[in-house]
Amino acid sequence: MRLFIHHETTYRYDVPVHYSIQQLRLVPGSGSAQVVVHWDLNAPGKLDAATDAYGNTVQTLVMTRPLSEMRFVVRGEVETTLLREGRLQEGPGRIPLEHFTCPTRLTEADDAVRELAQATGPLNRPAALVDLARHIQERVAYGSGITQVTSTAAEALALGQGVCQDHSHLLIACCRALGVPARYVSGYIDPGDVPHAASHAWVDVWLDDAGWVSVDVTHGRYASGPYCRVAVGADYGSAAPVRGMRVGGGAEAMTVDVKVGATGQ
Repeated sequence: MRLFIHHETTYRYDVPVHYSIQQLRLVPGSGSAQVVVHWDLNAPGKLDAATDAYGNTVQTLVMTRPLSEMRFVVRGEVETTLLREGRLQEGPGRIPLEHFTCPTRLTEADDAVRELAQATGPLNRPAALVDLARHIQERVAYGSGITQVTSTAAEALALGQGVCQDHSHLLIACCRALGVPARYVSGYIDPGDVPHAASHAWVDVWLDDAGWVSVDVTHGRYASGPYCRVAVGADYGSAAPVRGMRVGGGAEAMTVDVKVGATGQ
């Protein structure tokens, strides 16, 4: 399947920004799940590229001139592979698996999360992960505008509503509560006739007999086929598409436009 992706993020400020530094994780890599055919990232200044601890491509933008708008535009094509049971067929990676069993602020389990983690039995096979994902769907309905990027897995469970980021954090929290390594994935999905945005998040879970298994909690299925992987991390904070800081600017308004289309199966 070939995915055609257009992603535009624009920040507007009511007074000029005097200094800004942004870290962009908007460049996917090739692997067992996909091959990048073509990819362009346009920004309002020079980008310095590096690789972070998780193996993600990170582009850093430093702006020292006044500006009232920043726009980042991504255009690309990615050929994806349909993976059996969501298995990535890749090794553990550069980070020790134990790192992905440690809770973060966004994925720390409380009593309710630990109870949820036990709801569908042992997480020892890919199908068990999908069962838990669907159980999370039942407990946390998809609803935008309810949570924030700072909301935790436990908060989303208590609210009973959230978005793909919250669903992912909750599955990660359940896995880590049971000592099962799990990591956050950010990227894109061809939504087809299924609701929810084309900019998406899901989870890789490490099973000793299967390796990394990709699971989309929001859609209750393996994350394979119409998915473009861009970055992985311990949680949203280490895989966010755009993160930064600024001096000046006053109030900020952000608009995001993402379009994903697909050809072939």
